[in-house]
Amino acid sequence: MTRIHISQGRIIDPENGTDSIGDIYIADNRIFSTMGQSDSFDADITIDARNQIVCPGFIDLSVRLREPGATQKATIASEVKAAAASGVTALCLPPDTSPCIDNPAVVELIEDKAKVADYRQIYPIGALTYKLQGQELSSMFALKNAGCIAVSNAQMPIANLLILRRAMEYAASFDLLLIYRPQDYYLSQQGCAHEGMVATRYGLPAIPDIAETTALLQCLELVAHTGCRVHFGQISCAKSIDYIRQAKDSGLPVSADVAIHQLHLTEHDVLPFDGVYHVNPPFRREADRQALRKAINEGVLDAICSDHQPHNIDAKLGAFPETEPGISSLETLLPLTLSLIDENKLDLMQAIAVLTTNPAKILGLEAPGLAVGKFADLCIFDPEMTWQINPETWLSSGRNTPYWQQNLRGKVTHTIQNGRLIFGQGDFF
Repeated sequence: MTRIHISQGRIIDPENGTDSIGDIYIADNRIFSTMGQSDSFDADITIDARNQIVCPGFIDLSVRLREPGATQKATIASEVKAAAASGVTALCLPPDTSPCIDNPAVVELIEDKAKVADYRQIYPIGALTYKLQGQELSSMFALKNAGCIAVSNAQMPIANLLILRRAMEYAASFDLLLIYRPQDYYLSQQGCAHEGMVATRYGLPAIPDIAETTALLQCLELVAHTGCRVHFGQISCAKSIDYIRQAKDSGLPVSADVAIHQLHLTEHDVLPFDGVYHVNPPFRREADRQALRKAINEGVLDAICSDHQPHNIDAKLGAFPETEPGISSLETLLPLTLSLIDENKLDLMQAIAVLTTNPAKILGLEAPGLAVGKFADLCIFDPEMTWQINPETWLSSGRNTPYWQQNLRGKVTHTIQNGRLIFGQGDFF
């Protein structure tokens, strides 16, 4: 096992409230010591972390790897390299692969490919319904036993509320987390932009905010009835936040996240002829963006995810409504989160928590931390390093980001997963 010494970094550990300068020693995949210099510790690798942040590795609640299925867009091998370079040591894979994750054989396939890529902490999310068709319940218990950390129907509609009720009752009976993307299929009408000024001006098919809030309210009623633990993924509008706050105040077992790009872009940033701005849920009003930021600060929204969706060039060509939604966003997760600190929307401890401790609580994982005995999943980053997004610095196969060729501040220099250095500065620069 590799023995690693991290020297003189600023240690930020939300689980223990730690913010101090110090050393960390790693041996046998765990944190061996956090004391001062130890002459008895013979390190294989020493990392000089002066002027850098040392924190738990990030846990991303929604990352499309495009495999199995759409390997023309990306592969597990390509995207876990991007994840490692982004400080992400664990990620959740939604079930809308091809074939979808609705049986243990697909889970085993993903695990095998993750081993080949030497990235072991991919958590598959099982399909809520057979083939994600929204009609017949999947074998959730078998999926849980195979290693699925939760169940979801991804962005696919569920035929009716009775099926959703039965699915929630089934999931609750096995204490399975249900991850739910609230969006009514009929109200959204396969739109591609927020129902507002920009969509009206350019004649774009629109998705109103009530498509989200209607589905959210229906699901909350079923949570109250079934007791199912539900996590709402990729919330996009202010009204949803009010309903989630009320549900939490009532003691319902719910949590929620927001995609990082929703905290920065609005409908007015959308270039209607550039498919890179086509996302689902769509970029909404400035008032929604501000409400999302406030909700993260107040803890109404528990976590930030990348909602990483890499695409090839063809998927983003053509008329805006004809392009496929999604942004390649793993590698912008950290710098865009850090920019919220610069704008006084979060402090550093909060920013680390919404990427580490809070996602772990949502998933029921052991809380990540930097105390002695913890599994060594760590991220080391330079908060002041400026870098440009370009072909030399970008690792994801998907280049569909609105930040292409822009300069961002904040860069991961090392990532340690389960005691192994899976990304280091020498690998990149």
